[in-house]
Amino acid sequence: MTTLAIAATGLRKSYGDKTVLDGVDLTVPEGTIFSLLGPNGAGKTTTVQILSTLTRADAGEVQVAGYDLTRQADDVRGAIGVTGQYSAVDKLLTGEENLLLMADLRHLSKRDGRQKAKQLLEQFDLVDAAAKPAGTYSGGMQRRLDLAMTLVGDPRLIFLDEPTTGLDPRSRRAMWQIVRELVHNGVTIFLTTQYLEEADQLADRIALLDRGHLIAEGTADELKRRIPGGHIQLTFADTHALDAARQLLSAGTPDPEALTLQVPSDGGVAPIRELLTRLDQQDIHVEDLSIHTPDLDDVFLTLTGQPATPTATAAQTTEALR
Repeated sequence: MTTLAIAATGLRKSYGDKTVLDGVDLTVPEGTIFSLLGPNGAGKTTTVQILSTLTRADAGEVQVAGYDLTRQADDVRGAIGVTGQYSAVDKLLTGEENLLLMADLRHLSKRDGRQKAKQLLEQFDLVDAAAKPAGTYSGGMQRRLDLAMTLVGDPRLIFLDEPTTGLDPRSRRAMWQIVRELVHNGVTIFLTTQYLEEADQLADRIALLDRGHLIAEGTADELKRRIPGGHIQLTFADTHALDAARQLLSAGTPDPEALTLQVPSDGGVAPIRELLTRLDQQDIHVEDLSIHTPDLDDVFLTLTGQPATPTATAAQTTEALR
């Protein structure tokens, strides 16, 4: 039986006459990465605040790390870590001093605190910068230190809110690797991100929240297959084979110059196998095959009716789709 890090049923929250969450159900298995996506104002931050005990829900039953969120809030807080969009690093302290401060707040002994700080500085490749003020760190180093501070308490579940905002591509990928290693060691990650590429790369499951409702959930591939526009592109050796395939399949868009035929498909294994079998039975040889499916940006736009990056620059959109 799968052990759940988060199990929420009928989660509701309103502020005055504005309903922010309207009956949200969430299940997050332990040792996985779960990503919650949605446009601005969808309720993502409120969801994280409720699950991390920072805000009370108006209704709903929630268990986090095996504890009842309402009756065992202290136990929940002891089992989780939260790394927010804005760094909690004290920039006047050194990297080591920041970690030792967290160790004191977690009531670790002086000896255990020093050992934990040493371990985390090594794990996050911050040993050389340990004695330098955190204000001198690059953005990527500060985010690594911020996450290291979260790990002082050995949380079983970590809420990562926009963990790579503002980072360059190399730093972003370094953070992705750290997240993967944490999950490999049994930590559960609840990720909210403005970068759809990030969710695509990391998340085992993705949920899309819009106007307080969960409107879609699944793996990245499952969500992409829900959106029209996918196709298989077949490449042939000559126009004879292309014309024969077009006539046989009675579908698709041919490109005589490129010798290709685009056939609508969701990219599933069974339809591809069937298509190739039909071609093979008629001795129509395919030189090359490629599968093109919608990306998460298409999913976001189709399901929410909004572009994923309403304020992104062209460069940001290319590198990091929201």
